[in-house]
Order: sequence, then C-alpha cells, then structure tokens
Amino acid sequence: MTFLAIDVGNTRLKWALYDRPNPSGQLMAQGAEFLENIDRLSDGAWAELPKPDHMLGCVVAGDAIKRRVQEQMDIWDVTPQWVVPSAQEAGLTNGYDHPSRLGADRWVAMVGARQRMLAHGSARPLVVVMVGTAVTVEAIDAEGRFLGGLILPGHGIMLRALESGTAGLHVPTGEVTPFPTNTSDALTSGGTYAIAGACERMVQHLREHTGQEPLCIMTGGAGWKMAPSMSVQFELVDNLIFDGLLALAAQRFN
Repeated sequence: MTFLAIDVGNTRLKWALYDRPNPSGQLMAQGAEFLENIDRLSDGAWAELPKPDHMLGCVVAGDAIKRRVQEQMDIWDVTPQWVVPSAQEAGLTNGYDHPSRLGADRWVAMVGARQRMLAHGSARPLVVVMVGTAVTVEAIDAEGRFLGGLILPGHGIMLRALESGTAGLHVPTGEVTPFPTNTSDALTSGGTYAIAGACERMVQHLREHTGQEPLCIMTGGAGWKMAPSMSVQFELVDNLIFDGLLALAAQRFN
C-alpha cells in the first residue's frame, strides 16, 4: 500500500514515496522541485514511480499551486488529500484561536516532532522550530497542547527588507560572528541571532509555563545555518514534515 507524501512550501515542493502509510514505512523514492518547475513532474520525476495507493500533503503556497500539483497527479488514479489543521488530531490539541487558520505545515511539523519525541523517550514540553522562507517557533506542553507560536522572517526576507528600505545597502552574504566589523557580517549575524533569540525566548517561556525543561527540535531547509549559533540544546531533523504526514496517514488510511 504505497503512500505519497507532499510538502509544498513557499519556495519548493518536496515529495517522498513510502511503501506504506505509517511511521514505519520504508522510503522508496524522494525528490524536490522549485515551484516554477512543478509542471514537469508528471513527465519527469513522477513518470516512472509506481502508482501511490494514497496521497497526503500540506501546502502553504496557495490554491493555484495546489491545483497545479493535482494536475500533475492525473497520471495516477489517486485522490489527493490535503491537511487542514483541526482542533485535535494525532495526540495534539490545537490551541490556535481559529484552529483551521493555523498553517498546515506548522501543524504537520508539530505532529511529526511529538511523534518523534514519544518514539525516543517520554513526553515533555516541546519547542518546534522551522527555518525556511519564514521561521516559525511553536510551543507544546507535555500533554500535547499546542500553546501558541511565533512567526518571523527568514534570512532571505530580512536581507531583502533591509536592502529595499535602506539606501545603498546592497552587500553579499557575510559570516556570523560575535562582533561584526563589516556590513556583510553585521547583516548575516543580525538575522541569525534574531532567529536564535526567538528560539531561546520560546524555550524560556515554555520552561517557565510548565516548570519542565523543554526539548527543542529544529527543521527546515535553512536549519543547518542556525546550528552553530544556537545557545539552547536542540535536535536537527531533516524531514519533520514527512514524519508528521506519515503519522497522520497512519490514522487516516490504516
């Protein structure tokens, strides 16, 4: 019973095919395309794949992109299913004011992070960080209640905002240093420490709220950039969205 997981972000579409829809599923194939290239999937990377029995995905790029992805899936007789955050699912309780308005990628990543934590140890408070085009920092208590989260710009958006709003500020990416002495390093260090500071503040908030030391899990395409600059202990996970989609698929398709 093959299962296709799809993660459509703001910049790229990532996909993975598993031999069954649950966290013990074995990876059969995977790939990624920039959004401007997704119309070639059916003639390219997906053309030789076995037909998936089930598909589940999350999309933050909008309905037009979702329709284009579904058109590429016409090569198979499979019904696309997309995650819409709910009040409760997979052991998580959604504390958002309007649960369905929470970003699907945020919800799926939290499901994946909690499932990963429970598979490797006991329940404890959890901070989930996604570092991509945007950065999100989520807080979950030990009982699985999503308490709330932060959204801030990713590295690229920060730099573009400064370039567009500051005369003459067009410099290459620099290095992260404690005491920057040139503009390139100052920009790169400022953005990196802003993201690190948001993570540290959320860990502090959750520690004070629960009286327990939180576990921090980080994911996202730019997560590796943050690793050397984090002062809180954390685990860097490559495909947290796929972990979450597998956990949700286990409930929906088995």
